Amino acid sequence: MEVLIVDDNEINREVLSTLVESLPGNHARAFADARESLAYCSNAEPDLYVVDYMMPGMDGIEFVQRVRALPGRSEVPIVMVTGADDRSIRRRALEAGATDFVCKPVEATEFLVRIRNMLKLRQAYRQLANRAESLADQVAKRTEEIKANERDTLLALARAAEYRDPETGAHIVRMASYARLIGDRLGMTTQEQDLLEQAAPLHDLGKIGTPDSILLKPGPLTSEERSVMQQHTTIGWQILSTHASPVLQAGAVIAHSHHEKFDGSGYPLGRSGEDIPLHGRIVAVADVLDALTSVRPYKPAWPIERARGYLVEGRGGHFDPQCVDAILERWSDAVDVMHRYAD
Repeated sequence: MEVLIVDDNEINREVLSTLVESLPGNHARAFADARESLAYCSNAEPDLYVVDYMMPGMDGIEFVQRVRALPGRSEVPIVMVTGADDRSIRRRALEAGATDFVCKPVEATEFLVRIRNMLKLRQAYRQLANRAESLADQVAKRTEEIKANERDTLLALARAAEYRDPETGAHIVRMASYARLIGDRLGMTTQEQDLLEQAAPLHDLGKIGTPDSILLKPGPLTSEERSVMQQHTTIGWQILSTHASPVLQAGAVIAHSHHEKFDGSGYPLGRSGEDIPLHGRIVAVADVLDALTSVRPYKPAWPIERARGYLVEGRGGHFDPQCVDAILERWSDAVDVMHRYAD
């Protein structure tokens, strides 16, 4: 371990250095000038400082203050060597951050005991810090594993609903990616975008409660059948809203509101404008964009520019204008998503 010694007296430096290096495994680095030693400390991290109080230019108390101001030096032991028997000096030194004192003339046995104790303190702190860092790494790793498992579970849950609907393919991946692009353009934080991207695939979870005769019907639905189909929004909300997970809570909101329209003509509640939750307004655009540009049993995939035109026409009617503008401003990224996750 390295012990930094600062004393303007050459003999004192030699004596203290010899005593320090008499302890196995320790190396002394001595300086006559406090400012020079501080320059060294800005790039090095000694395990212990031994500093004289009475020095020209910068006394020991100012040195302690300067050391404590350096990053990562708040816990390094500092021993002050002083011949002064003034309690006010000791109080000021303690207030500045000194850990212990040794009085002049230095008595070898006392000095070695104090130095040994200070080095043990430093070693214990380092071991504790390393242990804390290791535990933090383990917690971070385990947390990421849990999050990854949660993402996989949610995606599997979303796919379970989508597999009942032949109109999907990579729909949920593309749609979630479009939603993230919109969220990013609207100023969402990375964490908010992550939540949106994970929750968006749950938008049609309620279709697991839709009868096959309606869900898989090749022709137009009757008004009664359409009413049953629309219930998937409420079913999805009922399934997801009882869980405390932020992702599931967001998924519940999306499931319930992604078929609402900005002008109030949507379902299930006929909400309008900003009364529709933002996540629902975002997914409304993302879901329709993917539906338009994907092959369905009842239609071919629309050309990209025709889909763009549809979003523009629906701006302020079907769709939140801000969400439409956001996806248009990220249009080249949206096209990349279409190609990357093509069916």
